[in-house]
Amino acid sequence: MSVSASLALQEAVWAALTGSTELAALVGGRVFDTPPHADAPDAGAGPFVVLGEERVEPWGAQGLSGAVHELEVAVQGSEAGFAGAKRIAAAVAAAMETLPPLGVGRVATADFAGARARRTRDGGRRIELRFRYRVEL
Repeated sequence: MSVSASLALQEAVWAALTGSTELAALVGGRVFDTPPHADAPDAGAGPFVVLGEERVEPWGAQGLSGAVHELEVAVQGSEAGFAGAKRIAAAVAAAMETLPPLGVGRVATADFAGARARRTRDGGRRIELRFRYRVEL
């Protein structure tokens, strides 16, 4: 099944992001699977990183099979400028270059697929980074 490694990939991404000392220096422990609720006591406590959407497509070649996973990791900056969010985005990209081994399958290729930086309605900044992983099963 093409999505069988999806959870294993998410766990590896989580481990890479939460295990990055560079990222921790910039956001502390503020790496989330879902953004903090606006009413949470620490919602405005600074920038954070959140796992985003994932798209999975089947892949196969020369007797091998697996899937291509395109996933998003977003940086939510609390400053009015982009500089802080871009520093965090660079740390995210560095952490995503080498993931720990997966519990299911193996990462055959890992690529940065693009990013989008934009202003948010509340005056903050958001950078959405996309990564593409080919996972062989």
